[in-house]
Amino acid sequence: MQTEVKAFLRRHGLLAGFGLFLISVALSADAFLTPGNIFDVLRQVSITGVMAVGVTFVVITGRLDLSVGSLLTLLTVIVVDQHNTSGPAMAILITLAAGIGVGMFNGVLVGLVGLNALIVTLAMLSFLQGLVLFYSGGSNVNVQNAQTTWFAVFGRHDLLGVPVPALIFLVTAVIAAFVLNRTVFGRQVFAVGGNETASRFSGIASRWTVFWAYALSGLTTAIAAVIMGSRVMGAQNTIGQGYELTVLAGVILGGTSLLGGSGSIWRTVLGITMLGFIQNGLLLLGFPYYIQWLVTWAVIILAVWIDLGAKRGRILA
Repeated sequence: MQTEVKAFLRRHGLLAGFGLFLISVALSADAFLTPGNIFDVLRQVSITGVMAVGVTFVVITGRLDLSVGSLLTLLTVIVVDQHNTSGPAMAILITLAAGIGVGMFNGVLVGLVGLNALIVTLAMLSFLQGLVLFYSGGSNVNVQNAQTTWFAVFGRHDLLGVPVPALIFLVTAVIAAFVLNRTVFGRQVFAVGGNETASRFSGIASRWTVFWAYALSGLTTAIAAVIMGSRVMGAQNTIGQGYELTVLAGVILGGTSLLGGSGSIWRTVLGITMLGFIQNGLLLLGFPYYIQWLVTWAVIILAVWIDLGAKRGRILA
């Protein structure tokens, strides 16, 4: 019996803790589990959720992508600026192309050249922050004719009562889950993360697998930027600051191992959603906004500790 309890806590301890958190907040804040608040949270987490879907591929390969926050800023500025000059359709295409391009560049450096993922993506974070200021001239940009453009549908509208951003998040997750679980590429991602040397001897082009994982990360960040630009109808030069930590926290909270080789898109969706409700609950309970960052830090530390401990067999044994 004791062994079964330990096994349950090892696998579902965070989920059980989240359930207790939901109950305690619901008892203290009547608005917490109302449909309006639930849909608001889903709308909010859709941006980080879409980003996390792509980052999950990268983390499963045993790498990191810390540049997604700055990339989100750059791409949001681009989609808003290009909306005003080229129209919404062309702006979206340019944004998607730019996101994939940056992801591929990361993929070249990390996957093909073999540089350290942490160093490369940290450097890219800094480079993209500078590029944002260069592109925008240090000024914020806003969508012209915000009340009439169909661009607003991606971030502000609902479909059958469900926020469109949440539906985009769901569709992205469905496609990504299919790719990860039902395609050759998905199996290669797991193989590279589990044992890269063995995957090479098995005939898998591990470097190209990492390359395409980063390309997917860039693509999903571009989709998130379209949602962000549509929702805010503008872009500040720091609009994506800190998102990389929230995304990584959600991915880790969902059970994707930083050591690579294991993970799930749907568990990432759950992790991001859990983090969103935790942050929302803290605000409803009257905690200052900065408490969210402390909780995010704690979530990352706890989830990584559990992950590493479970891998090494040293926790709850």
